Amino acid sequence: MTQITVGENEGIESALRRFKRQVSRSGIFSDFKRLRHHETPVEKYKRKAQQRRRRR
Repeated sequence: MTQITVGENEGIESALRRFKRQVSRSGIFSDFKRLRHHETPVEKYKRKAQQRRRRR
């Protein structure tokens, strides 16, 4: 679960921007898209290749 703490003098825009950046880094959106839609064999191959590259 992605979580951020908003500073006392921090604006909501900057907190939202930090939250979006953290969500994109953690891969939540890509997992959501992968689970929500049908994945073609080519997409599956590309996703697994990218995961292999990340692990190295």
